[in-house]
Amino acid sequence: MQRTRPTPVDVNRVLLLGGTSEIGLEILAALGLPERAEVLLAGRDEQRLAAAGKTLVERALVERAEVERAEVEQAERGQVRTLHYDAIALDTHQAVIDEAFARGDVDLVISAAGILTPQDVLDHDPLSAGRLIETNFTGHVTALLAVAARMRAQGHGTIVVLSSVAAIRPRKANFVYGSAKAGLDSFARGLADALHGSGVGVLLVRPGFVIGRMTAGMPPAPLSSTPAAVGAAVARALGRPHPAGTVWVPPALAVLASGLRLVPRPLWRRLER
Repeated sequence: MQRTRPTPVDVNRVLLLGGTSEIGLEILAALGLPERAEVLLAGRDEQRLAAAGKTLVERALVERAEVERAEVEQAERGQVRTLHYDAIALDTHQAVIDEAFARGDVDLVISAAGILTPQDVLDHDPLSAGRLIETNFTGHVTALLAVAARMRAQGHGTIVVLSSVAAIRPRKANFVYGSAKAGLDSFARGLADALHGSGVGVLLVRPGFVIGRMTAGMPPAPLSSTPAAVGAAVARALGRPHPAGTVWVPPALAVLASGLRLVPRPLWRRLER
């Protein structure tokens, strides 16, 4: 089977908030970044961030040509940096963003931090529910407001926000997670309106069920996708002249979401998933 080539996106510096996110890393891999580009991976686990950076560089170099191991390591040192970022340490986010922008403009920020805890666990552990909300919603707000201010000042840039079809209408099977995504989705749309005319765009991504590390052990839902499929769809959208708006993955979800809003509530309550 022929391998799909990355979609080339001409940016100099990229920041991934949630630097070990499967979807976030697949977006970076699909971008086909130029050799001069610098990638900033921001997360909590330094070892996992380093491993993610190494894999990312190796994949990029394989796409360009076969290289010796020494060349891979040299490229890695020049292309990938890591930053300590904790999504629920809200009072540190301004400093993280200041550090990311300290060496120059950041052209693309991907906000991908997230966790998924089963609803039956959250029902008996309100503190974990609160942490999920902070990770999947509140932390994005504090970080992205700082990003928006920086990008507005530099006059250009794109912010990618990973939402979910779960944001459209939270279900009893995952209503805490759905509520967090609904808040994030609304925030991203409002941020896009606030930044209109500034040269900064917001790309809102709404995948359905994504088969990956976060959903391991769960049966796939209809119209499921993979991290690679989401990455490729986002990269295509970012390849447009003025990337902004909403990306559904797969596109058929947009039609399904319209129908979800119309389901009568008594019937909606009966849905198990």
